[in-house]
Amino acid sequence: MSTLRKSTGKAVAAFAVVMIALVVLFFLSVNLGSIQLSPMQLLRGLFVKYDPDVTTVYDLRFPRILISMMAGASLAVAGALFQAVLKNPLADPGLLGISSGAGFAAVLAASVFPQLYFAAPLFSFLGGLLVFGLVYSLAWKGSLSPLRIILMGIAMQALFSGLSEAVNSMSGGNLSGVASIVEGNITMKTWKDVHMLFGVSLVGLILAFVCAKWCNLCGLEDKTVRGLGVNIDMVRFAVSVTAVFLVGGCTAIVGPVSFIGLLIPHIGRMFVGSEHKLLIPFSALAGGLLFLLADTLGRTLIRPYEMNASVILSVVGGIAFVLLLRKNGGIYGK
Repeated sequence: MSTLRKSTGKAVAAFAVVMIALVVLFFLSVNLGSIQLSPMQLLRGLFVKYDPDVTTVYDLRFPRILISMMAGASLAVAGALFQAVLKNPLADPGLLGISSGAGFAAVLAASVFPQLYFAAPLFSFLGGLLVFGLVYSLAWKGSLSPLRIILMGIAMQALFSGLSEAVNSMSGGNLSGVASIVEGNITMKTWKDVHMLFGVSLVGLILAFVCAKWCNLCGLEDKTVRGLGVNIDMVRFAVSVTAVFLVGGCTAIVGPVSFIGLLIPHIGRMFVGSEHKLLIPFSALAGGLLFLLADTLGRTLIRPYEMNASVILSVVGGIAFVLLLRKNGGIYGK
């Protein structure tokens, strides 16, 4: 009983710390820049009286802050879902090639059908679903090896990243929508992008919460799950499609971003355990915090220049991935 109380207290404390850190970072991000606002001035300008400084911040900073939080939450939860389905703690939408496939589909749609920009999340979702199917089918050799899936995903990631760069080069860099997806740039995002991502993220995260009990089942032996009368193959398919939906929706707005889906679920298991009813909401909060932190650092470290959040996340994630491989080499190196 004391162990249960201790683990519950640890989970509650972890949720509290992440939520407080997210709120603090939100207000800090709002104030980092050439225009400084006090909390009272911000609230007054938003809800009471027109203030040109507040309007500028509202139109320029708020969209990228909200997009950072929503995209981070979506990618982190997608990573938790993939790791549950594959029973592989090294699974990540970027390493599996799904982010690159979704990004390529969004780039292709933006360059060929720019008038259908509002449908970019749909194209991105279909691209991610196609790559997911390719990775699974090409990695299948009588069974699915975690190592083969990761290696095939890395190959798909390289392939579709190269194709996206090729489309961007053929456009001459003249299509800002294409360039922003390829580079993972969220500098010039607008409220239209926020509304688009909000709808996709909300639906995807609700579906992910519904899938929490199925993710727990994926951790059991297939024979045990089938003995409970559950079709484990359909469960894996449903959870995977939900994860691809989350990745596709945010990739259409922020471009391919790796390693959030790898790191955050690991951090979550350290503090809240492997119960997905806790892990999924914690991953959503921590993922939003990490992406917002990366974006905030990217626009403040080398001012007046900016560094894309995806670059910072790649550097940090690459180091973390090496450490995870070294730690689990005895399992995943065989």
